Amino acid sequence: MVLMMKKLFACIGLVFCLAAIVDLNAQTADKNSVKKTKMTTKLAKGTFEVKITPQAEDPDGEPMIGRLIMTKQFVGDLAGTSKGQMLGVQSTSVEGSGGYVAVERLVCTLNGLKGSFILQHIGTMQPGKYEMNISVIPDSGTEELTGISGKFKIIIEGKKHLYEFEYSIPKI
Repeated sequence: MVLMMKKLFACIGLVFCLAAIVDLNAQTADKNSVKKTKMTTKLAKGTFEVKITPQAEDPDGEPMIGRLIMTKQFVGDLAGTSKGQMLGVQSTSVEGSGGYVAVERLVCTLNGLKGSFILQHIGTMQPGKYEMNISVIPDSGTEELTGISGKFKIIIEGKKHLYEFEYSIPKI
């Protein structure tokens, strides 16, 4: 009889432990669940001017890698300015080939919404061919651009710079 009672209490204890684990998992899932927000996707187009300023070479750095400061002025659906930094390399054997990475912060009005956000660039170049992947850094949007995400496309026609920015932003 005593052995049966011990087994019964052990089973009851096990049931309470399992119930507590299930409840704890349910509470954690509730806390970690992402609130679904309706997103609006739009396309912004326009032009921009860019100024690139080479920086002094770091005596301890790699001489093949250049550091540049960039400033831009945007006109169109996205109106404002940006400042950023770029690291770039040019091929020593083929003129026009190279690669770069950059980060820039835009302070702007985007289709009537004011704020700022940060773009991250990764690009490669060959003569007459550019491959650029430019996207909004998650959670970098401020003010009315909080929650923004998207892909930024640069189009170069001769000396003219155009942009197409496909972005999503939470509906207010």
